[in-house]
Amino acid sequence: MSAPGRYATSNGGKQVRPTLYFAAWNAMADSSPADTAPALALELIHTYSLIHDDLPAMDDDDMRRGKPSLHKAYDEATAILVGDGLQARAFELIADAPELSAEQKVRMIKVLAQASGFEGMVGGQYIDIQAVDSDMTLEELRAMHEMKTGALIRASLALGGIAANATEAQLAALDEYGRNIGLAFQVVDDILDVEGDPETLGKTQGKDAEANKPTYVKLLGLDGAKAEAQRLLDEAIAALDSFGESADMLRELARYIVGRDR
Repeated sequence: MSAPGRYATSNGGKQVRPTLYFAAWNAMADSSPADTAPALALELIHTYSLIHDDLPAMDDDDMRRGKPSLHKAYDEATAILVGDGLQARAFELIADAPELSAEQKVRMIKVLAQASGFEGMVGGQYIDIQAVDSDMTLEELRAMHEMKTGALIRASLALGGIAANATEAQLAALDEYGRNIGLAFQVVDDILDVEGDPETLGKTQGKDAEANKPTYVKLLGLDGAKAEAQRLLDEAIAALDSFGESADMLRELARYIVGRDR
């Protein structure tokens, strides 16, 4: 990998999506060990999305994970190309995964492509850009973030379930958990944009308010947004009732996502 690629992929992060993948697999207690390739693919897709989100034409952010965004450390053309390359590499990793069947690979590639494209992150980001200086209802805001933030979180759980040969009922339960925790993740992001510590966040605080974007805090107020995050956490944990103790890692991840400070 090139120096800019290493710069983009070696600067930490919460690793939430790969961890959700392993936690979803772990919920199937009698399954064989999970292949690591899908977890790496998820993190590459997420990293590519952050690189492109930070570009001046998108969210225009100079900091990411406590250091200069890729386009500031190098240049915009490099950032675009590195993001493109990481996206392509993600699908290559799944295609080459030695422990997955051909059927599992095809299912995973389709899930990840849908979550990354017009029905997921890309579509959600487009709506987000168009929403600057406009009003949104709470329902519209939720729909946008189910695409922009939630789609890849739900895909992480689906990939873990596919790797573990989960039943359709188990996949549906994981998806319901992911739908709620994906929205909760964004609600907490909006809260931290208002009251988070910039040193802990590792990125510029107050960018959404400065850009006049619709947020949960703007629509619900700070206390209302916190109550919404708690409601979504409760719904996510309730979706895991059928798994028993094998889903404890997912439950702890849900609590971490809502209680985090970065």
